[in-house]
Amino acid sequence: MPFMVGVPAPHTGWTFITSHARVLAAIADNPNIRVRDIAARCRLTERAVARIIADLEQDGYLSHTREGRTNTYRIDPDRVLRHPAEAGLTVASLLSLLVQDESERTRTPTGHL
Repeated sequence: MPFMVGVPAPHTGWTFITSHARVLAAIADNPNIRVRDIAARCRLTERAVARIIADLEQDGYLSHTREGRTNTYRIDPDRVLRHPAEAGLTVASLLSLLVQDESERTRTPTGHL
């Protein structure tokens, strides 16, 4: 089956961060980001991003307002993460690990922890 234009190449294997967390981090980085841009950044399809946003909104982690053709998203930073292993951890604590400011993102990695 040929690769479709505009659809990110699929990732094989496991990852540390879920797609839901990646989408939430992209929105935290830019509350006015378009679904198309989230999809490109997270290497997901636009349909997958729309489903994830619906999940996050349904469970109260995210809301949006629409002005014209632009969505502005609002994350509830005090919402507690869903998994029992993260009991008591908030969305804000997760995002503090995932969202880098622009100066951090453009720096050359040193390879040191």
